[in-house]
Amino acid sequence: MKTEFSLAQLSDPDTAEADKILRACVHCGFCTATCPTYVLLGDELDSPRGRIYLIKEMLEKDQTPTAEVVKHVDRCLSCLACMTTCPSGVNYMHLVDQARVRIEQRYQRPLAERLLRQVLAFVLPDPQRFRISMRLARLARLFAVLLPTPRPSATPGLIQRLKAMLALAPSRLPAPGARPGSVFAALGKKRGRVALLQGCAQQVLAPRINQAAISLLTRHGIEVVLVRDEQCCGALTHHLGNDQDALARARANVAAWQKEAAGEGLDAILVTTSGCGTVIKDYGYLLREDAAFAADAAKVSALAKDITEYVAGLGLAPSTQQDNNNIVVAYHSACSLQHGQKITGLPKELLSKNGFVVKDVPESHLCCGSAGTYNILQPELAGRLRDRKVANIASVKPDMIAAGNIGCMVQIASGTSVPVVHTIELLDWATGGSRPALNASR
Repeated sequence: MKTEFSLAQLSDPDTAEADKILRACVHCGFCTATCPTYVLLGDELDSPRGRIYLIKEMLEKDQTPTAEVVKHVDRCLSCLACMTTCPSGVNYMHLVDQARVRIEQRYQRPLAERLLRQVLAFVLPDPQRFRISMRLARLARLFAVLLPTPRPSATPGLIQRLKAMLALAPSRLPAPGARPGSVFAALGKKRGRVALLQGCAQQVLAPRINQAAISLLTRHGIEVVLVRDEQCCGALTHHLGNDQDALARARANVAAWQKEAAGEGLDAILVTTSGCGTVIKDYGYLLREDAAFAADAAKVSALAKDITEYVAGLGLAPSTQQDNNNIVVAYHSACSLQHGQKITGLPKELLSKNGFVVKDVPESHLCCGSAGTYNILQPELAGRLRDRKVANIASVKPDMIAAGNIGCMVQIASGTSVPVVHTIELLDWATGGSRPALNASR
């Protein structure tokens, strides 16, 4: 794709990167076939290629984002299926991230939407605030039926978004998991030492996931530390276009993990939420222009691993009491795992080797509609994608559904009665841990 940035524009590192990305695009359109919003809507501007044209014009002409541009960029899930499909290696992720920052900085959203986004950015990255908000949501759900039914609109309104947010809230919360700063000793001979990302929403909604990870890791000789000064990974505010907040969180985490690595050492930083893992693995890029953090951020990105990447190298020891045999598991491949981190077959191989009957889900490349806050900000599209995903899962008649991302788990569970569990919960169970808990009551 031909670009026409001025030399002055290209002196900015982000613009120079955008120019490089845009020039890699050859207009082939392969991305449209795997883009969830294009599949649903059939609108070229709701495809990666269409959004690339819109972003190119906005950046080249240094324009204030228009309502039309914002609508189509907002509809992007950042599922990154287009990057898996693209034969030219176009880094759409970094381009759409730039567009979101430009929109956040220069576009004046309606007041109600600005307030909602600010609330999400304030509450979701903080586990204590999130826990309080979930308790309040339980009360608010009693009155949700009193809210008027919104009219169909190309852009969802506040009431529609509030209803979607309340519908996702569980009717009860589990007890909190281990506290930051906790260290879990290896059982038997110590083989390694890792930091385990504590997460934000996950530690409130499903602390059992990290508990299963700790159980499996320590049983296989790995010491696990929950780093005390760790923060939210920044993924949520990053995808909302609030780069200042996201980068501040990235710097704080880099400092905390590097301090831990310099102390007793770390073999890896393990992540059980693939949406977080994709962003942490990108810290080296995000902080590339920060002289004080660039080198350490690259080291942290190199240390970051999805939990399945790490346990695959442990030589898992199967339990002598194999009560998981012949259980049919539909494996949902989270977009952030298969497209963002290019981890596709490994989780399924681990499950199969440890006694489960693993079934591929039709249209596995298509997003379930969770995508961070997407199922709140774009509830109609998210609902259609969830229903499509649930129908595809049902076609393989599973006993359980496995996924590697809490957002996907919550989204899918809201549309099915089949138990939805994390891959690591099944692997822990198969190697001597507890049987996974079923879906929380809604």
